[in-house]
Parts: sequence; C-alpha cells; structure tokens
Amino acid sequence: VNPDAVFMTGHSMGGYITQRALIALGERITAASIWSTSGEDVATYLYSVDLGEAASDSSQQLAGERMGKLAGELSDLAEGSEGLAELFARLAKTNPRVTFVRVFEDGDFAFAHNEYDFAGVEVAFEVFRFEDGRAVEHWDNIQMKQPPNPSGRGMLDGETAITDLDKTGANRDLVRGFATRVLVDGQLDLLETYINADLIQHDPELGDGIAALRTKLETAADGTPRIEYDHVHRVLAEGNFVLCMSEGRKAGLHSGIYDLFRISDSMIVECWNTVSPIAPRSEWKNENGKF
Repeated sequence: VNPDAVFMTGHSMGGYITQRALIALGERITAASIWSTSGEDVATYLYSVDLGEAASDSSQQLAGERMGKLAGELSDLAEGSEGLAELFARLAKTNPRVTFVRVFEDGDFAFAHNEYDFAGVEVAFEVFRFEDGRAVEHWDNIQMKQPPNPSGRGMLDGETAITDLDKTGANRDLVRGFATRVLVDGQLDLLETYINADLIQHDPELGDGIAALRTKLETAADGTPRIEYDHVHRVLAEGNFVLCMSEGRKAGLHSGIYDLFRISDSMIVECWNTVSPIAPRSEWKNENGKF
C-alpha cells in the first residue's frame, strides 16, 4: 500500500484502529473525519485539533455538528460550535500536536490524560460528557509540562494498563473518601489508610512516598498552606484508575486541581496531577464556570 495515497473512512471499525492509522500516517494526512458513539469520541475530537481539521469553514461546520452544543468549561472560549471553531482556528496556526497517554470511560463521561504541543508543551486532563453520542459538556485542567520530579518521574510516564474493571465502584469510593477526609478535611493521620508506603509520585514538585505527600499537604513554616483543597466536584473512574476533579488554592491562587490515582489492592499506589489557576470571572467568555 502506498501510504501517500491512502484514503481511509473508518466506520464501526474501532476507534483505536483509526487512531493508530492516523499516528502512522502522521503529517501525510491533510484532513480526517471520524464518527464514533463510544467514549473514544474524546480522542476523535482531539485528533481533529491535532490535524488542524477545523481550520476550514466546512470543517468548522463539521466540528460543530459532531460535537453538538458544547457547554465548554474552558473559561476563555465561547460556548458551542462557535467556541470550538475559534479554538481550532487558533490552534491550526501553531502546528499543534496531541499525544494520548491514557483514555478512560465512565458511563456518559470520557476522560483523557494528554500531552499538548501548542507552541509550548503542556499536560492536560480533558473530560467530556456525552448524550446520544454527542459531546455536550467539557471540562479541562492544563499545566505547562515540568522537568522530572526529585524521584526522576515525569508528569505523564508510569502505568497505563486499565485493569480491575469489576472494582471500579469500590475504587471510586476509596478515592472519594481519601479526597474528602484527607485532602479537604485535612485528616493527615489517615494518609496511611489510603496511601501505599511506596507511593509512585508524578507531581513535578514531589518525590515518591508518603512523607513527601504529607509535607505538601501540611502548612508551611510561615503558617501558610502550600496547597488547599476546598471542594471535590467530581470523581470519575474506570477500573484501577480514578480521576478526582477538585477546586482549591495553590500559593494563594484560586485553582483547579485534578488528581489521577491508580489503585491496587484497595490502596493508592501511583498518582499524577495538574494544577491550573482559575481566571477571574471578569475574564470568562462563558458563564459555565470551571466546574
């Protein structure tokens, strides 16, 4: 097969097959369109960004039709297809690249852990809610990619395999309990109840283990909190992975805090995060809010 002359239409062939083909063909693809009714739609949307598909008027219309009336939680974008068209037009000028690291599905929600290169490398969590096969609501939390942490771990490396699907509910409850009791209520004496002693840490500021996490959650010597969790807005899960979407403050800045946890034997054994300041309400372009 001559890959320079391939025209591919993928219908009900499995989203990952289509994605892998897109990766293999890379920059030789000038346009792509994918339809799916599964949680993999989150990947479809992001691939259209990667390809700059919506830079043309016809592609903008396609994006708007495919995504429906997207109630975008990105506070710097207008709602719906107009906001998507604005985003795609902006991104198409930057030669954007998206790398999928982890993609999950939880009922009507799909969520992904990605690396973006939009004239600067960022780490992102993207969350979509679907109705009748269309994305109708979106949240994200994006942070500039940082160097490896004191244990030499990056913000995106680590385990990716989804296992223990039969334990999804129990793992969700475990993380919700941890987030509420430890992160929000500050019951640090319960850390050992939830966290494995050999915790694998991907927070760019922390090393492995419970001690480093405890230091982060404790008040600094000058009496100011290093990080504050005020409210847990949503907990999503698939198998051994659980995403916690929280609101709080870091260094005094009102922020979105997304934590992804991997669970094994009813203990948190690995975690990733992004922290993103929330813009003042006067700068929002929609009224949906961060959460």
